[in-house]
Amino acid sequence: QVQLVESGGGLVQAGGSLRLSCAASGRSFSTRTMGWFRQAPGKEREFVAAISRIGGSTYYANSVKGRFTISRDYAKGTLYLQMNSLKPEDTAVYYCAARTASYSGGSLAGYDMDYWGKGTLVTVSS
Repeated sequence: QVQLVESGGGLVQAGGSLRLSCAASGRSFSTRTMGWFRQAPGKEREFVAAISRIGGSTYYANSVKGRFTISRDYAKGTLYLQMNSLKPEDTAVYYCAARTASYSGGSLAGYDMDYWGKGTLVTVSS
């Protein structure tokens, strides 16, 4: 069992930055593929970024590529999402998710993930 708790959301102006964190419980953090998803009001949940278990492989949605960076700290059991050059269209609830199966790159769907956090709200004002 894995428990995930996101933090770091908030209100920021367009062009600003935020760093989201996801604290994972248990000893299995290093064995999980981790990802970030988001859901904007009235829209479907969408993939944002993912990082492999070893951390060597990362993948981003086209909409955030070059602006967002996913990373993980094995010692702290924490996943991060550094978000720069934020746009109003980045406004959403951001979810951290974990996957037991291996990951070799590419976009992930919600059903690919096994565990989810409750989300943290990011609001970008224009």
